[in-house]
Amino acid sequence: MAITDDRVSLKHLVTMETLSNEEVMGLIRRGIDFKKGKANFKPNRQYFVSNLFFESSTRTHKAFEMAELKLGLAVMDFDSKTSSVNKGESLYDTILTMSALGVDICVVRHTDVDYYRELIDSKTIQCAIVNGGDGSGQHPSQSLLDLMTIHEEFGQFDGLKIVICGDITHSRVAKSNMQILKRLGAEIYFSGPREWYDSAFDVYGSYSELDEVIEQVDVVMLLRVQHERHDGRKGFSKESYHRQFGLNQKRYNQLKDGAIVMHPAPVNRGVEIADHLVEASKSRIVVQMTNGVFVRMAILEAVLAGKA
Repeated sequence: MAITDDRVSLKHLVTMETLSNEEVMGLIRRGIDFKKGKANFKPNRQYFVSNLFFESSTRTHKAFEMAELKLGLAVMDFDSKTSSVNKGESLYDTILTMSALGVDICVVRHTDVDYYRELIDSKTIQCAIVNGGDGSGQHPSQSLLDLMTIHEEFGQFDGLKIVICGDITHSRVAKSNMQILKRLGAEIYFSGPREWYDSAFDVYGSYSELDEVIEQVDVVMLLRVQHERHDGRKGFSKESYHRQFGLNQKRYNQLKDGAIVMHPAPVNRGVEIADHLVEASKSRIVVQMTNGVFVRMAILEAVLAGKA
């Protein structure tokens, strides 16, 4: 991996763990340059990309597609519902096929944690792999757009107080963010239901009740309640979650003047956050979606640089 000015060169992007701080900052700055119209992408040939999503997605899938179109890449359509996956084809063989057809980058979201390992270790597969989310593992592009949003707001990470609230155990967003934010110097708090927290996360921060830290933090990072995992469980209801752990008007009013609210979306309105606060003045939820396009442009540019 190499960096020239703010332009990063990557062979693949599958996890935040393999990125250096310099590479992370390079991707953030490049994303900001794309957003401001200051970055020029000049490919040396026509490049082909395919988005292979085996889980439902709106923001990640379409943000990658918009980023690809803005960069002038040729996008090869892929629909898992009509592919040979339904005949029993493995993910490896699907990607092997895409590589043989001449696809340069495969953006993949899959239910299996670490699905990408055999793909990037293959000596036959030649296409670059960009991880669009692996089970409950990592979500590097979401993490980078979150970091870009925070950096736009504060200009730094060192010393910021950030609370991550929700289903932390099952959240790939939380896992990606806690690791890199800690490394960049932020002070991390975790909140939400105790049973959704794992003491293994203590190495990155400390657990606190949201009401104990709400007045201190610079960033409230809310996580989606994964109803597919929790609905029907004894004692769980959307109303009780919102009352105990959600961002309501009272908690919003306790935030510092310069604090911001974030959420990877899709938002469960009235659960993680009150409906009327999704687009409130301190919310950056819409900004995150916008930034997702530009940071993914930086990611794709970096991976293409690695191929070149």
